Amino acid sequence: MQKNLVAVLVFLLTFCSQNISAQDDLMDIFGDEPQGTEYAYGTFKTTRVVLNHSIQSPAPGDLLFIISHHFGHLNEGPYNLFGLDMATIRFGLEYGITNRLSLGIGRGTYKKIFDGHVKYKILQQSSGERNMPFSISYFGSAGINTLKWQDLNRTNYFTSRLTYVHQFLIARKFNNWLSLQLTPTIVHRNLVATTTDQNSVYVMGAGGRLKLSQRVSLNAEYFYLLPGKTADDFDNSLSIGLDIETGGHVFQLFFTNSNPISEHGFITETKGNWLNGDIYFGFNITRTFTLK
Repeated sequence: MQKNLVAVLVFLLTFCSQNISAQDDLMDIFGDEPQGTEYAYGTFKTTRVVLNHSIQSPAPGDLLFIISHHFGHLNEGPYNLFGLDMATIRFGLEYGITNRLSLGIGRGTYKKIFDGHVKYKILQQSSGERNMPFSISYFGSAGINTLKWQDLNRTNYFTSRLTYVHQFLIARKFNNWLSLQLTPTIVHRNLVATTTDQNSVYVMGAGGRLKLSQRVSLNAEYFYLLPGKTADDFDNSLSIGLDIETGGHVFQLFFTNSNPISEHGFITETKGNWLNGDIYFGFNITRTFTLK
């Protein structure tokens, strides 16, 4: 897996270098900002496209408190109030360390997973003296399943609880109204149910934002499981929703076929089918606190 990640990173950096003028090599990108360079900001409204992370990160010194909530699926009918009687929840914190680096932690009810992540901005879209056609960030996350062991008579290892997610977030803001993002992803599970299941799953994600007004946008994202045992057993995650900004809060209201909330779950363990009515209504509420 590590060799694959290195290969992908080398490819991306090589590709990027071909789009930069001769005087702007990769070392210069991380140096002082040249005069006459305009950077793209606000590619997405918040740190999520819908369920998955966007290219956006908290500003340095900003702490984000995020409440994520999925109800049950709509086809449960009136007895469960079309899913509103059910709930899957995650609480999370994200903090901006620098303009490039942010950290986050969270805990969700799905498999009682505690997770932590790091997001680092490799390149930022810009025009003018320094021309970069898109932004790239690396996202890495580790999750710990804290459910009780199902079989206490066998030897259970702590490492069996761990799942890892690696992503490159590649985004471009085309104008003030349209932003798109590609998200090549690797999900690695230390322990899987059977010997035929995949420990490492390769996925390609895509998402976008269409701005409808100054405070409202239409967002969508899709994750395609590359052929393998996981793709045979589970469905691809598809989510569509609205972002609504109200001062210090951003509300994201959406419909999805994924019950899990964290990347460790919804990317590789989605069981809902849109055509069968396995659609979950959910929301994210993001509150920003400026600590410095």
